Amino acid sequence: MRPPPFPSSLGGCNDDNEGSWSVGIFYGDSPFSLKPIESKNVWRDKTAAWPVANPVVTCASVSDAGFPSNFVADPFLFVQEDTIYMFFETKNSVTLQGDIGVAKSIDNGATWQPLGIALDEEWHLSYPYVFSYLDQIYMMPESSQKGELRLYRALKFPLQWTLEKVMLKKPLVDSVIINYQGSYWLFGSDFSGFGSKKNGELEIWYSSSPLGPWKPHKQNPVLNIDKRFGARNGGRPFIYNGNLYRVGQDCGTTYGRRVRVFKVEVLTKDEYKEIEVPLGMKEPEKGRNAWNGARYHHLDVQQLSSGEWIGVMDGDRVPSGDSIHRFILGSAAFAVVAALVMLVGVLVGAVKCMLPLNLCLHGSGKRSDAFMTWERPNMLSNKLRRLFTRLNRTSSFIRGRMKPSTCAGRSVLAIIFLTGLIFICIGVRYIYGGNGAEEPYLLKGHYSQFTLLTMTYDARLWNLKMYVKHYSRCSSVGEIVVVWNKGKPPQLSDFDSAVPVRIRVEKQNSLNNRFKVDPSIKTRAVLELDDDIMMTCDDVERGFRVWREHPDRIVGFYPRLIDGSPLKYRDEKYARTHRGYNMILTGAAFIDSRLAFERYWSEEAKEGRELVDKYFNCEDVLLNFLYANASSSRTVEYVKPAWAIDTSKFSGAAISRNTKVHYRIRTDCLAKFSEKYGSLAWKWEFDNRKDGWDLRSGLSSSSPRVYGQARESGALSSGGICLGLKRDNSLPFLGIISQGHILEIAQVSRFWTASKDGNLSYCFHALSSVSASTSPLHYFWKAKFLPRVIAFGRLALCGSILTMDNLGASHLEISPQLVQMQLGGRRRLELDPSGKVMWRASLLAVIWSIWEVRNLRCLDDKVLCCLGPHLAELEGSPGIGKDISLCLFLVSCFYFRFRWLSFLFCFGVLVSSSLLYC
Repeated sequence: MRPPPFPSSLGGCNDDNEGSWSVGIFYGDSPFSLKPIESKNVWRDKTAAWPVANPVVTCASVSDAGFPSNFVADPFLFVQEDTIYMFFETKNSVTLQGDIGVAKSIDNGATWQPLGIALDEEWHLSYPYVFSYLDQIYMMPESSQKGELRLYRALKFPLQWTLEKVMLKKPLVDSVIINYQGSYWLFGSDFSGFGSKKNGELEIWYSSSPLGPWKPHKQNPVLNIDKRFGARNGGRPFIYNGNLYRVGQDCGTTYGRRVRVFKVEVLTKDEYKEIEVPLGMKEPEKGRNAWNGARYHHLDVQQLSSGEWIGVMDGDRVPSGDSIHRFILGSAAFAVVAALVMLVGVLVGAVKCMLPLNLCLHGSGKRSDAFMTWERPNMLSNKLRRLFTRLNRTSSFIRGRMKPSTCAGRSVLAIIFLTGLIFICIGVRYIYGGNGAEEPYLLKGHYSQFTLLTMTYDARLWNLKMYVKHYSRCSSVGEIVVVWNKGKPPQLSDFDSAVPVRIRVEKQNSLNNRFKVDPSIKTRAVLELDDDIMMTCDDVERGFRVWREHPDRIVGFYPRLIDGSPLKYRDEKYARTHRGYNMILTGAAFIDSRLAFERYWSEEAKEGRELVDKYFNCEDVLLNFLYANASSSRTVEYVKPAWAIDTSKFSGAAISRNTKVHYRIRTDCLAKFSEKYGSLAWKWEFDNRKDGWDLRSGLSSSSPRVYGQARESGALSSGGICLGLKRDNSLPFLGIISQGHILEIAQVSRFWTASKDGNLSYCFHALSSVSASTSPLHYFWKAKFLPRVIAFGRLALCGSILTMDNLGASHLEISPQLVQMQLGGRRRLELDPSGKVMWRASLLAVIWSIWEVRNLRCLDDKVLCCLGPHLAELEGSPGIGKDISLCLFLVSCFYFRFRWLSFLFCFGVLVSSSLLYC
C-alpha cells in the first residue's frame, strides 16, 4: 500500500463550492430494485454499527487514512473474487484538483478500507472507469483538462498504473466502454464543439477492441438536447435480461441533480435510439440532513457471484455552487446593514455629503493670455455639487419630518437598529454558519441508524404530528415507533414523515409499555424520547455518537443527582450545583433495545414494574436502578443539548405538570427501589468528555478535535493558545488550552517542514518558562490572523524559536524574550515576559486585529474576551473595562476628529463586534 503523503491527522472535508459528495452502497435482486445498505440490516460489532448505514466512503474516511479530501464522487466497482475494489474521484484538499482514489472491501461492501491514491496527474482526473481485457486491468479516467482521452494499464493493481495509450485526442467527459453485440462501444461527451449543449451532448464511437482504433458513429452527436434529459453519462452501462441500459445524469436544476436510466433500443454504427425507464429507487426525503438529499449523479451496478446485484452511488446534501450562493446572500445581508448604517447616519445628522476642496472650484485651469479666455468649468464638479446638495436637502427634510429626538423618531431608529441586527445574524449565518445540514457523526469509518420510540395517547396528537415531522428529518433516524396507550390511534397518512412510522397499539395504558420487548425493531439503538420534547437534530446525532462509544450505558440529555439520606428526587439544577449526576432520565435517552428491554421485563424487575403501574410514574427511575444493579462500571452518560423545549407546557397534557406531586412520588419510588435493588452508581462529574459535549452544547462537525492532556508546564496548564504536534510527530495544529485539554482550532498543514530534532509530542511552546498568567500567547493568539499567516507561510522548528518565512512584508517571531507581529511596518505588537503590553502603532491597528477575530469559535470565555482588559493598557486609550465592543466604540469615537467619520466608524465597530457574538 502506498504510504499517505500526509499524516492521518491532517484534516480534509473543507467547504467546497463543488459540493460535499460521498458514496453509498445499495443491494437488490436486480438493478431496478436497489435499496440502501441500512435496509439490508448489516451489523458490525467493532464499530457499534447496528446496522451499517450510508454513506460508506466519505471525505472523512479518506482523509483519516492520510489522503486529505474535500469530497469523493464518481465511484466505479471492480470485483475480484471475494474482494470488491472501489475507484473514485477524490478532490485533494491541498492541490484542489481531482485525483483517483481506491478503497477495498472484503465483506461485500459493508466496510471499506481506503488504500490510497491510484492515479495523480498534473491535471484534474475523475470518472475512473475500470475494466479488464485479456487478463489486463485498464482504467480510463476523464482527463478533459488535458484535451484527450487516456487509457492506463495496471502495473501492480490497484495502486500502480502506467499510461497505455491515448484513445482519442478529444476532451471527452465521463466516457465509458461497453461490449455489446460483438462490438465495443465508447460513450462520451464533448462540450467543446461548436453548438454543443453543455451537459446535453452525447457521442458514440465504436471498435472491435476496447483498445481501439475508434471510429465515430454516423449520427454524432447522437444527442444534443437540454441538460435535464440525461445525455451526459452518469455511470457504467449494464446489461440486464439481454437488454442494454445506459445511465445518464439530469443536470436541470443543478449539476448532477439525479440519475436517469435509459434502455437502448437500437445501437448500430448508423443509428441510435434509447428510451427512459424508471430506476425504481426511492427519492431521499430528509433534505440537507440526508447524505444524498440534494442530488445524486452517478451509479455503477455489478452482479456478484451470488447472483445479488450491488450498486454504488454518490450523493450530495447541497446543490452545486452552494458556497458561493451562501456567500452572496450573506454579503447582500451585510450590504443591507451598511445601507441601514448610512440611513441612521442621515437621520441623526451625522452624515453629510461634502465635496473635497479641490473639486469645489468652478474651474481648474489658468487664464490663457494667448486666447484671452477661461477654460471650461469642471462639469463633473457641478454635477456632484448639485447631487450632494439635493441629498443634503432630502436628509434635512426627512429629519424634519421624523424628528429623531421625539418618541416616534426614537422608535424608528430602534426598528432600524433591530433590523440591522437581524441582517447581521443572517449574514453571519450564511457566510460562517456552514451549509445548514445537521450531519451524523462518523465512528470508526461507519455511520449507523437508530429507532425513535415515543409513548403517547389521543390527547397529545398535535404534539405527535410536530414531533414526527421534525425528528423524521434527522439523519440517523431509521424508523419511528409510536406506542399508543389510549384512545383511537391516528392514521399513518396523518403524519408528514421522511421515515417509516409504526403505531403499536397497547391494550393497557401503562408506562411499562415504553420498554416492552419489540422484535419488529430492527436497530440495537433506541432513542426513548417523549413526544413533548423538541431538540435539534444535531443534539440527537451527538447523543447517538456518544451511545455508540458506550452502548452499555444510558446516554441522555436530562441528568439527575440522587443522594442524601433518605434519598430525595431533585431537578437538574441540583445536579449542576453539586457538579455531578448518577441518573439519566429515559424520557430523552439512548438505550440498547436488547439489553434494556430484557432487563426491564426480567423476573427481578417485576415488583418494580408493579410499582410503576401503581404510581403511573418512575419507569425511568426503575431502569436506572436496574442498570446500576447489573454492572459495577459506569452506566450513565450525559450530553448537553443546545436547547430543549417542553411542548407539554402549551397543552397541559403532561403527567409531570404538578411538579411538587411529581417529585414526591419519585422520592417514594427511590426509597422502594433502593431497598429492592440497592443504591445507584456513584456520582459522575460534568466535563468528563474531551470533546466537551457534557459541558458545552452543539459543537458541530467542524469543531475542534481534542488531542490528549496538556503538559504540566506553566504556560500549558491553563487557558491559552499554542502550536502543537500530534503524538506521531506529524503536521502541527493551532490549539487552545482549555480545562487541561488541547483543542485543535486550526490546522497548519500545507507548508510544514520539521527540523531534524523536531520529535515533539503534543505542544511546542517557546515560552515554557513563562507562567500561564503572563504568557504572551495567552494574550495574543486569539486572532484569526495567525492561521491565515501560517496558511501562506513555511514553518520550521529551530531550537526554542519559531520563525515564519516566505511571507513577504509579514513577519512573525516567537522567542522567550519577545512576541511581536509586524505587517509592512504599519502595526506591531510587542509583549515582554512580564506580560506588559506595549503598543507601537495607531489605534486603527488594534481594531483591525480585533476584526481578524471574527471567524474564531468561542470555545470558552477566555478566547474572545481576553483582549478586552488589555486594550485599557494601550498608550493613549481611556481605561474602558472588559467589553470589547464598548471599548472600541468609545475609543474610536475619541480618536476621529470628523463627526460623520467618527459616527460611521463607531457604528461599524458595533456591527463588527456583533459578529463575534452571533
